[in-house]
Amino acid sequence: MEFRFKRIAIKIGSNVLTKSDGTLDTESMSNLTNQIATLYHQGIEIVVISSGAVASGRSILGLNKKMDIVDQRQLYSTVGQAKLISLYWDLFAKHHITIGQVLTTKQNFDSRRNYLNQRNCMRVMLENKVLPIVNENDAVSVSELMFTDNDELSGLIASMMGMEALFILSNVDGIYRGSPSDPKAEVIREIKRGQDISDFIQTTKSSFGRGGMQTKVSIARKIADQGIEVFIANGRKENILVRLIDAADDVVCTHFIGYRGEVSSVKKWIAHSEDFAKGEIKINTNAVKALMGDKAVSLLPIGVTEIIGDFEKDDIVKIVDENGQSIGVGKVRYDSKKARELIGKKYQKPLVHYDYLYLE
Repeated sequence: MEFRFKRIAIKIGSNVLTKSDGTLDTESMSNLTNQIATLYHQGIEIVVISSGAVASGRSILGLNKKMDIVDQRQLYSTVGQAKLISLYWDLFAKHHITIGQVLTTKQNFDSRRNYLNQRNCMRVMLENKVLPIVNENDAVSVSELMFTDNDELSGLIASMMGMEALFILSNVDGIYRGSPSDPKAEVIREIKRGQDISDFIQTTKSSFGRGGMQTKVSIARKIADQGIEVFIANGRKENILVRLIDAADDVVCTHFIGYRGEVSSVKKWIAHSEDFAKGEIKINTNAVKALMGDKAVSLLPIGVTEIIGDFEKDDIVKIVDENGQSIGVGKVRYDSKKARELIGKKYQKPLVHYDYLYLE
């Protein structure tokens, strides 16, 4: 068998790990760990991003009383995460694989320093043959600083760790040209950069997770733009992981084709930093055209019409057009006071240099 990737991230969704009644599906977990073990022993470097903690805790506690949604997540995750990682430990131990638990929060990505510290931790794990099992630390997360879901987290991890591919496992074969429940609907096999598939995205969310196909597509596009191949596939299909990595297997799934150019580590971090933006830079139509053109250009003060909010030098800022529509994010060269002084001026250094600019 010829493996087409040597470094992969695998996101396992709640609907793959749980039964219809919300309890953990140990048979499905066992099947997936067997496949991961096969790849691991073939020398494939793997990071697993696993959902299922909240669903596991809910099934154990079985509370019927009304609770705040954040309180629910915190309570269920404290119990469910212990159960989930214990099962993973036992299942991987059968294959002589040591796992390590990585619980993270969105704040761990808010600064370059935190980002690099987390990346170093996981690199050390991989160098010492420890398989990382990653999940959001729901016990300490608050609603405004939660990941949209583990699809978003998996994208961040795949990007941060420089993986060649991200496998997003769900309970459907991919993105359909129609409803997945329609037997005549076909799976879109490949999605190229910039291809419009908005008409085919289902907006319903999964039964036991927070996300849905819309989030998966959004994350898949962003990660593919960073040069990582992304596959949305059915995690309940027999031997799905081995088939996805087999260069000769044409398994049914949706493949987001990765960008072929180089993307720096700094740009990868900035790409996922929109939620930590300290302010906004509003730009005119000409500046939008320049930034979105074929050439790599920096954001110059001459194209700026307004500075919104207060920020310091090197903070992350959003870049928006005159209608407030987001164009991208970047690390700003000046603080907001100096930036306001430079609005509309010619012959100035970039407000946001291209090397620190991510365009959507």
